[in-house]
Amino acid sequence: MVSVRRRRGDPQAKVSEEIVEQGDIYFAYRPRIEEDKAEGLADVQRFYMVLKPEGQSRLRVAVLGRKRLPEAGDHERIWGFIEAVKSGPAVENEFRERHYATATRGERQLPAVRPAGEGVYALIKRGRNLHLSYELELPRRPGEVQEELNIERQAAYILSIKNPEAGSPPGAGLSERSKARYPKPLEQEFRGRRFASEDPRLLDYEGAEFILIGARVDPERAYAVDIEAEHETARNADIFRQLKMSPREHPIGPLIKGEWQ
Repeated sequence: MVSVRRRRGDPQAKVSEEIVEQGDIYFAYRPRIEEDKAEGLADVQRFYMVLKPEGQSRLRVAVLGRKRLPEAGDHERIWGFIEAVKSGPAVENEFRERHYATATRGERQLPAVRPAGEGVYALIKRGRNLHLSYELELPRRPGEVQEELNIERQAAYILSIKNPEAGSPPGAGLSERSKARYPKPLEQEFRGRRFASEDPRLLDYEGAEFILIGARVDPERAYAVDIEAEHETARNADIFRQLKMSPREHPIGPLIKGEWQ
């Protein structure tokens, strides 16, 4: 359950703030092809951030470049994109172990995705910027997995969504075929700019590209908003209920103990 509330009369709030979305946030990774487990960042093939807006059935599955979150305190920038916008069962189907045939190496095995974090988030419009702020619920004591993936107990990032009509440096970003195709009303949100930061509906399209910029390691002091995490355990974790991820198929050591698997 998500609990986000606005603090009234907060002297820290010198800039207008508006909560435009809130929900549950999940972090997960997939080990490299043919690896039984990951033992560090070098063994990670993909790092996922999943947003589940409150009151909606869809989930946004985002893939982050560099296979980790940005350094919040150093204002690091990391590119990412929305790989899928699907229901929980459909996401679970994509996250399972998979086998496929190749012409040169025979059958290859893609390991199942491992859950690595669960919490609550808010998208906050602050001035002209959109901020993603979250607080972790699981694991209760972050371990080496969270340290290498930069999953802090709480952090905030500026979220800028890229205009698909804007160019990218050679070899960077998605191909033209993979980029998001927005309806005309949403295209106008960019107003000719390279990035937009006002409307989270721009994230509801597969192929939407964005930049996460580290902003805060102490968001509770920075914003006039409280994100209240709840006590979660392996038995009642939302990641298994909403994403339909079975602990039998997805090793839970990273989520519960912060240990690589």
